[in-house]
Amino acid sequence: MAGLRERKKQRTRQALVQAAFQLFGERGFEETTLADIAAQAEISTRTFFSYFASKDDLIFHDTEERLETAARAVVRRTPEEPLIDVLRRLVDASVESALNQTLGKKEAAVRTRLILTEPSLQARGLHLLFDTQLRLARTLHGSFAGELSMVEAAAAIGALIGAVKLAVVADLQDDRSFDEILDTARRAAEIAISGLRSLA
Repeated sequence: MAGLRERKKQRTRQALVQAAFQLFGERGFEETTLADIAAQAEISTRTFFSYFASKDDLIFHDTEERLETAARAVVRRTPEEPLIDVLRRLVDASVESALNQTLGKKEAAVRTRLILTEPSLQARGLHLLFDTQLRLARTLHGSFAGELSMVEAAAAIGALIGAVKLAVVADLQDDRSFDEILDTARRAAEIAISGLRSLA
């Protein structure tokens, strides 16, 4: 019975996410209300708050899950495995996570556009980016105990994620497909990793 309830909750949560991104794409972020999203997902506005606290939370609904995926890629480090290999696995895991995300390509493009254009989402996105990098840096430092200082681990994560994020934003165009955006991310990651070989 508990398993059935949990599956129902997951379906409702996913319905809210899908409804929200459909409406955000059609009407815009500010123009879409919580009541609109709840009605589209066929639940009450009151029930909405059992799943999300705000519209912003819908945009960043999978942040923690994606962070855990990235962290697992780092923690899997085997003895003597070099930093470059771990960083490359981190990128591969993150790209795979993006490809397998609950959002479709169209919805992922809507999210990217909104984060870049809505001031409240920009602020939240920057805060989460900083928090994510710091947590990954601590994880990397722990996986290379005695080999990488915290400063070196932070520099490696900052360089890698910073390169990917900035390259994607700089190369973002209305007609670019999600796959092309991912190719940009991979290329930027390789450039950053090449520059980090001095830490190896």
